[in-house]
Amino acid sequence: MSDVTPIELLAGVRTGFERVLTPDALAFVALLARRFEPARQELLRRRELVQQALDQGRLPGFLAETAAVREAEWKVAPIPGDLLDRRVEITGPVDRKMIINALNSGARVFMADFEDANCPTWENAVQGQLNLMDAVRREITWAAPDGTAYELRDAVATLMVRPRGWHLVERHVRMDGAAVSASLFDFGLFLFHNARELVQRGSGPYFYLPKLESHLEARLWNDVFLAAQAELGVPTGTIRATVLIETVLAAFEMDEILYELREHSAGLNCGRWDYIFSFIKKFNTRPEFVLPDRSQVTMDRAFLRAYARLAVRTCHRRGIHAIGGMAAQIPVRNDPVANEEAFGRVRADKEREAGDGHDGTWVAHPALVPVAQAIFDARMPRPNQIDRPAEGMAPSASELLTMPEGSITESGLRLNVAVALRYLDAWLRGHGAVPIFNLMEDAATAEISRSQIWQWIRHGARLSDGRAVTSDLYRTMRRDEMDRLRHEVGDQRWGSTRFEEAALLLDRLVTAEGFVEFLTLPAYDVLLRHEAEVPVSR
Repeated sequence: MSDVTPIELLAGVRTGFERVLTPDALAFVALLARRFEPARQELLRRRELVQQALDQGRLPGFLAETAAVREAEWKVAPIPGDLLDRRVEITGPVDRKMIINALNSGARVFMADFEDANCPTWENAVQGQLNLMDAVRREITWAAPDGTAYELRDAVATLMVRPRGWHLVERHVRMDGAAVSASLFDFGLFLFHNARELVQRGSGPYFYLPKLESHLEARLWNDVFLAAQAELGVPTGTIRATVLIETVLAAFEMDEILYELREHSAGLNCGRWDYIFSFIKKFNTRPEFVLPDRSQVTMDRAFLRAYARLAVRTCHRRGIHAIGGMAAQIPVRNDPVANEEAFGRVRADKEREAGDGHDGTWVAHPALVPVAQAIFDARMPRPNQIDRPAEGMAPSASELLTMPEGSITESGLRLNVAVALRYLDAWLRGHGAVPIFNLMEDAATAEISRSQIWQWIRHGARLSDGRAVTSDLYRTMRRDEMDRLRHEVGDQRWGSTRFEEAALLLDRLVTAEGFVEFLTLPAYDVLLRHEAEVPVSR
């Protein structure tokens, strides 16, 4: 790899970071970036063209040109032993304490998240890699301010890692004058440092792939996997990846996505929150796709129900896992009644998933692991239910686009404003997963909040009391919420928050003429303005 042009770092390498940012590791990232950046750019341009077609009235459907793939009988590669049983998976950011607690939680899998649950500061991006290196080698520890020591137990969850999506770049790292793909940066560093170590320990480098919009984007990941394994000298198929079906376009290409990754596939996951966001985004110009309050858009209804059923059917036909969606609830402290109501909603959700044939599910908090596991233990006594035959007809294209009934309420609008402000404040302070109103919110759930406000304003939606949702009504509610937040925080602490910047950013997002594709793109600009960037010779 010595012939690859060195990467330029635009941020400091503090003590410890040299373990991650070694010359060989950076050369490996550079090799991937140089080889696959043109294809990434081409796929991003394709996304724009597809969006233009949707804006002009086209609806997605199953692809005629790939019908042979859907109709043929084939299976993905056999499942590795430590991924056979995935009945409960826990997710969270890559901070040290979270990694230890998640691996110790009793869940079968922990997904360490560089994407929606992680704010991409330079510190988070590199320290997260360092934390995972220590976790893989079972050397990770953490000491709380009160002296409480955290370390790994003997039995821990299987580790999976979610790199950032194809649309994101790591602007602290440049090659040939351009920022490198955040996907390749996250993936490349983790694989380079941990692939052989994981294999020696009886596991492997396992990933979750976010935000895919087509099987062509899965093909690019597969090409990356093949090249990376060849460069590192590990066998083809060592890498395994679960694809999050969290865009409405990907739902029409599940078979094709599995086929592209068939040597490396670990199945599909129903990423429900991003899926709702994608539904709003992709059909943002269409008034017939205006959604009701987020609380009324649930997995047992309409397009969400159809796509979850299709995921199970598709995965089981191909011999691989279909993982259910996230339970974002967290324990409600000091309110046993509210806590039981929250846990009751989790139980109902997991009963539906297990009954529908899912082979596992996601939770966001360790306290929910035993709740979800009890459901799957009762309904799924074997490691998975991949051999369970699909029931009923496969959902049609029209069912995948069926809108749920519901209303838009003042409380729903106010909640969206409150969640968006609170989340953006936390994100701009470096936190990607935040407890808000007894739910663990991340970028995906915040995207729903801001995109619903935009959609309701854009299409002149009416509240259940008859009032139109306008920019003026939004601003009134935003001022109310800012006043409430200032009262909660207090004048002395207000200056240390980022609520003022969050409000300006939210105003920009929800009153824009056109739909801003991802809130994290303009938010990243704000974040970088607050980070000291010191060029380092490398």
